[in-house]
Amino acid sequence: MSECILTIDVILDEVIEVKGGAGEAAMILFHGTSDCDNFKGTILPGGVDTQKQEKGKERTLSARYILEGKDCDGKDCHIFIENNGLILPGTGPGPIHTKPLIYTDSEALRWMETADIEGTVTGTEKGVLISFYA
Repeated sequence: MSECILTIDVILDEVIEVKGGAGEAAMILFHGTSDCDNFKGTILPGGVDTQKQEKGKERTLSARYILEGKDCDGKDCHIFIENNGLILPGTGPGPIHTKPLIYTDSEALRWMETADIEGTVTGTEKGVLISFYA
């Protein structure tokens, strides 16, 4: 993979599920922190991963959250992330691959809004580690 540009340690708070006849869905509430070279900060309240799966299809995820903290120049900033992916059956404990959409009010990190970024989601003891690569 390319260079790791951002990591986020996510702690899962609550999972709310619905299992219907045509499919199932889950809303996964979370909080977390980032402590890397480009950004240091926390996920603001309201972070949620929406997962859904129609019968006979792959499970999709779409996590949305805003981070607040300091960018690589030490300036206060926010980063909005919408991280989308597929959870393929039989992938085992390996990472889930994602494609993020990023908006930020940081001049130093503005390049992330247009960069070709991919992500991985890997399980941890209390949640997941999200890593973004450019």
